[in-house]
Amino acid sequence: MKPYIICHMVMSIDGRVTGEFLSKNNHEIYYQINRDYKADAFACGRVTMEESFTGGYYPDLTNYQPVLEFEDYILNKETNLYALAFDPHGRLGWKEDHIIDLDQDPGYDNAKVIEILTHQVDKRYLSYLQKQGISYIFGGEEKIDIKNTLFKLKKYFNINKILLEGGSIINGAFMEENLIDELSLVIEPITGNSNDKPLFMKSNITEFTLKEIKKYDNDIIWLNYIKKEK
Repeated sequence: MKPYIICHMVMSIDGRVTGEFLSKNNHEIYYQINRDYKADAFACGRVTMEESFTGGYYPDLTNYQPVLEFEDYILNKETNLYALAFDPHGRLGWKEDHIIDLDQDPGYDNAKVIEILTHQVDKRYLSYLQKQGISYIFGGEEKIDIKNTLFKLKKYFNINKILLEGGSIINGAFMEENLIDELSLVIEPITGNSNDKPLFMKSNITEFTLKEIKKYDNDIIWLNYIKKEK
């Protein structure tokens, strides 16, 4: 059994998930729903993690020795929440082994980082992660096999519920593999620009059933869908 996957996103009314429109509100409703789900982990792609948490920092790997083998590195640290960084080439720079949210939001703050990599990573980067006390697993040689990665996350870390909060690429990769069980969409009453990214960069035809709909202040709508069983 894989973990249960909930794609939880803020969207414009024309289906965009990135862009200037996101700066118009503080998204507290989105964050509150995030907390209410009480997930074991949240997952983002490299770009989203960089924009939200690492700020473009990358370590100088000059003094790090490459590890010998591409082997999963599992640290069993007690935690209530994991931050899953889908980072195929190892481009994220972490100064701590956990997320530091300046607002100390319990939906993110102190989540333990797990890097999800491919064999395209610099082996010195693996030494860096080990020094930082960060667990990492390999999802494949050149491309992340999401299904296999999810099974590893459940097996090694007992992760049973994941909030997928990434950008269009990672959301699309999950959807393309038919791995999303639930949609949690916070719709803001604004349109995006034509070059803003959609909810899924790739997808297939998947039917969902409306479970719940709520209207909040400022004309914000929450739509909650469950995937139809075949």
